[in-house]
Amino acid sequence: MLQQLVEDYTAGKQQSLMQMKKGQLSKEVFLAEAARHIATYYALTGEEGKVLLEAFEQYIFGYSRLSALIDDKTVSDIRVVGYRNIRIKRKGQRMAAGVAFSSPKEYRQFIDYIATRNQVNISNLNAIQRFTDNESHPDFILRFTISMPLVNTYNEPYLCIRKVPKTFPQIRELIEQDMMDRETAELLISRFREGSTLICGGNSSGKTTLLNALKETLPDDMAVLVAQQADELTTQYHPDMMFLHSLPGTGEQQVSYGLEEISIAGLTMDVDFFIIGEIKGAEALYLINAAYTGQLCAATIHAPSADRAPDKLVDYAMYQSRYSRNELMKMMDCFRTLIFMEHYHVKEVFACEGWEEAKKNLSYQKIYGRDE
Repeated sequence: MLQQLVEDYTAGKQQSLMQMKKGQLSKEVFLAEAARHIATYYALTGEEGKVLLEAFEQYIFGYSRLSALIDDKTVSDIRVVGYRNIRIKRKGQRMAAGVAFSSPKEYRQFIDYIATRNQVNISNLNAIQRFTDNESHPDFILRFTISMPLVNTYNEPYLCIRKVPKTFPQIRELIEQDMMDRETAELLISRFREGSTLICGGNSSGKTTLLNALKETLPDDMAVLVAQQADELTTQYHPDMMFLHSLPGTGEQQVSYGLEEISIAGLTMDVDFFIIGEIKGAEALYLINAAYTGQLCAATIHAPSADRAPDKLVDYAMYQSRYSRNELMKMMDCFRTLIFMEHYHVKEVFACEGWEEAKKNLSYQKIYGRDE
């Protein structure tokens, strides 16, 4: 009956869901309407109707069978590979979630519901969708990626959820968690304020966590702008930070703002410190140009080792650059600090000593290295 009630709302009463999502309909009014719908169309006793309404409330205002996983602070990622195959990452380790949907139909209803709830279209023109829910959970920002059967090899949707804590750890907490020692933290804070910084590493290595904490150490009289694809970087204390996120276009809605566009706009906003959450494309060129003109900048980038990070950034910058590779590499000497993260630890820190013309390469000095 819960599946049928959810289908009633996702198929025939979407307007109520949308009004509730937009705040035009309160939770109390929405549930009162649902209670009347149950009383009218479902042959249930008063107690049975109450139980159904409670299950419906949990489904609508939580995330159904995934709610417990979303509430679990030790779980960082949820991957639904199939209706009976739900995987999680807990404390960096991948494992079975121990929960499942009852049927492909229930799972597909759930996909339709979260798309409607987050005002996302998953038609054939939008078979891959990425979106963020930063309102429904008090502790986490939820980043969703959905791919539909149109582009999947198997006939089920794929759903990935990345949980980003709203209250991220500060530097002192990262020291307690052994990401770095106090001396290294003081070194990074000092260099972060004095020159541009590039933080690199693999997936889930702690890049964003470190950048989030470092930016909170900036003085209050610094104006900071953060450009990011998803709302991972936030602030808890700084009074003068602005945050812009990209907006992908869809088949029906062609308006889009990528990191490239918001980076260009950001550089006209009179800021003292410019941050890009994660470099993924041509926005790298605007970051390099900003840093090369003396603007303090910081960014994260995926790279398998510290020495590959500048090359990776230059590769992205060359997508739309009129500069040669050597010219861009020379400009990279404005990134005075290079931090390499591994397994949630500060593994290495390098100071840039400039461009070596004879070798056609940047010269770096290792100023911190951690032996595992």
